[in-house]
Amino acid sequence: MGAESFSLRGGVAAAVLAGSLLLSLPAGDAVAQTIHAGAPVAIGNGTGRVVVAADAAGQPTSVSVVLSGDSLEGLPTGHDHQRLHEYVLPMPDSGPQTGYTHVGLDWMPQGHMPDGIYSVAHFDVHFYLVDEAERDGLTFAEAHRAHAHAAPAPELVPAGFVIPPDGAVERMGLHGLDPSGPEFRGEPFRHAFIYGYYGGRQVFLEPMVSLDFLRERGDVTLPVPQPAAFTEAGYYPTRYRIGYEPARDEYRISLAGLRQQPGVTAAR
Repeated sequence: MGAESFSLRGGVAAAVLAGSLLLSLPAGDAVAQTIHAGAPVAIGNGTGRVVVAADAAGQPTSVSVVLSGDSLEGLPTGHDHQRLHEYVLPMPDSGPQTGYTHVGLDWMPQGHMPDGIYSVAHFDVHFYLVDEAERDGLTFAEAHRAHAHAAPAPELVPAGFVIPPDGAVERMGLHGLDPSGPEFRGEPFRHAFIYGYYGGRQVFLEPMVSLDFLRERGDVTLPVPQPAAFTEAGYYPTRYRIGYEPARDEYRISLAGLRQQPGVTAAR
């Protein structure tokens, strides 16, 4: 199935795709919007896809990963090091350009480091700013290590974020995180927001969410920490939402409140 688009008014879908009414908007988005949906990818017993909402002027307002309700069942349970259980979700063929090239949805059945913090079953949802070919070349091998670990300019990092050197992951980058998050204060990990870097550039934005939070059908909308500048021109979120849509039995992880930002010149 290819990408599709249709209109929404008042949060109600005005078209039918593959015999099913689908896809409501994240809470708080505009009344009249057009939805552009990427091709579905098999995940667990269900599917996942990327959807982009655009306003009446054609400007993107949110970009989301939508998981069917049955996608949380039948997920792999084994561990296969860094490249385990990655689902590559394509962007829609139609609609506005957002600056994101694809989404890497990583299912982590045993979590990952830091131990005791993120070592629970969860999804890492990478909204990439580089294409798949470039991402495959992101490496921390010895010959590339100095460049790969180059510190980003301070204006590319939200205030208070840290970039641990041991957070380097092949084909992803370094992970900038907020050490004041509740998971670092003894609370169970539920959700978090990460910025990714490689060679001093921003290369992805990443909401993370635990399997338990999704299964409990929690719903949260939080502000996205803002850097002073962005490497690439594009549409960047001011908030993110993780929630469940009972009318359609879908889970949604959204970058919302998108604002157009200019890019800055960065070393490549």
